[in-house]
Amino acid sequence: MKFGMGYAFWGNTWDCDVEKYKKVAKKLADFGFDMYEISADHLFHMSEQELAEMAAIGKEYGLTYSTNSGPAKQYDLASADEAVRKNGLDYFKRILRNMDVIGSPVLAGAIYSFWPCDFQVVDKPAAWDRSIAMLKELGAVAEGYGIECSLEVLNRNETFILTDCREAKEYCDRVGSKAVNILLDTYHMNIEEDNMCDAIRLAGDMLGHFHVGEANRKLPGMNNSIDWDGVGQALRDINYNKGVVMEPFLLSGGAVGRDIRVWRDLSNGADEAQMDEYLKNSLVFLKSKFEG
Repeated sequence: MKFGMGYAFWGNTWDCDVEKYKKVAKKLADFGFDMYEISADHLFHMSEQELAEMAAIGKEYGLTYSTNSGPAKQYDLASADEAVRKNGLDYFKRILRNMDVIGSPVLAGAIYSFWPCDFQVVDKPAAWDRSIAMLKELGAVAEGYGIECSLEVLNRNETFILTDCREAKEYCDRVGSKAVNILLDTYHMNIEEDNMCDAIRLAGDMLGHFHVGEANRKLPGMNNSIDWDGVGQALRDINYNKGVVMEPFLLSGGAVGRDIRVWRDLSNGADEAQMDEYLKNSLVFLKSKFEG
């Protein structure tokens, strides 16, 4: 398994530039991480020079990039508006192209629609039909680059399209692309799955990416609200060897606090040094549970 971390842990903004990415990359490499989860939208807007710098950062610190997308509504692949769907397809095609430049093998997230969902339209069968057609096209492009698109299964408060592993498998089967698979997340699974370990086993070789965090989005091991021993065993049972990316959110305020709905400080007033210690300790904990 490749253990990874998202870029937004130390603040409450989604904003990031190449210099900040480099600073975080050094931290993650020093702490013993293998994977670094970055923003798809940032990649979309990067210049060729910035992409070259990102590629160099990954090589310098020995980190594999995973690319995470919570697409804006203007890129909604499930939209009833054909122009919006086309815009979304063009958007993701450029992201895949730029991922290829920096050597990122996986595009992860709720790329089948938009995030955060506003639930203004909740016609699930129609959303499936429209987005599956788009993902067939996107999957063909991803296959050409050797990139996987891992569709994130979210909880009922963030989407109506994919909310458990069983329907995600059905959805991916309908897409029918070897480049399109499933992203499971312990936070969302804790809400929606009857048994998250059984869900992991159900996903089997269709599991393309895995997010981890406690039930209140703290770092793994901070409160043991998840059966980490069981989750680790389930991953080993399916011979999972891809990304295991922490996605904690401890800080309230800003765009991150708003979008993730962090309404109180979960860090116990931690400064950057203490946040670093939390992260290092969590990686040791997670490896002890997952590597067997």
